[in-house]
Amino acid sequence: MRTVKYGATIRKLVEKTTATAKAKYECPKCHKRKVVRKGMAIWRCKSCNAVFAGGAYSLTTEVGEVAARLINEYSKTYR
Repeated sequence: MRTVKYGATIRKLVEKTTATAKAKYECPKCHKRKVVRKGMAIWRCKSCNAVFAGGAYSLTTEVGEVAARLINEYSKTYR
C-alpha cells in the first residue's frame, strides 16, 4: 500500500500486518523455519506437511500463548 490516498498510520498498520502474514515461522513439530500461511488462520509446514490452526496473521497469538501456558501448568499439577 504505497499510495498517498490513506493516512500514514493506516499504511503502517497494513504494512506491519502484511509483513507478519508473509513471514516464515518455526514449525512446532520439526522445528524448521518453513511454516507459511495458507489461508485465514491456516498454517502449513513445507517440510513435514503438518497443518496448524493459528492466528489470522501470525502463527501464534498472545491469547493462545497464555492458554497454552495455563494448560501446561494445570496438567503438571493434576498428574
